[in-house]
Amino acid sequence: MDRLILPLTPAAAAPETDRPAPEKVLEGDPVFTTWNVEERDGLWCGIWQSTPGTWRISYDEWEYCRILSGRSVIAGEDGSRLEVGPGDSFVLRPGFRGTWQVLETTRKDYVIVLSQAAGRVAAPGLG
Repeated sequence: MDRLILPLTPAAAAPETDRPAPEKVLEGDPVFTTWNVEERDGLWCGIWQSTPGTWRISYDEWEYCRILSGRSVIAGEDGSRLEVGPGDSFVLRPGFRGTWQVLETTRKDYVIVLSQAAGRVAAPGLG
């Protein structure tokens, strides 16, 4: 039987290491480490970390993030800008285009829902 409560800790999943696609990198050589705790039906959650650098991002999904450590700047093509650090939470919506700049190695909790799956996700406590 599946566990119904999942701790979001690095011990809960094996780490995966990756980098942004070379054509998206604008500065530095960022390295990602991801601990995917849940991957199911268009939903992902876990912990993500990146070393410093800047790269282009393009979202077709919803992502909720809570910064655990480090500092980053998310800048939109529309001129929006959000500097985030420990304790900050935010949502990136489908259609967001811009850059992610890691100023200090950043670690975050995340929940990603594919936009087509968003219509199937029940409201908390109602599904």
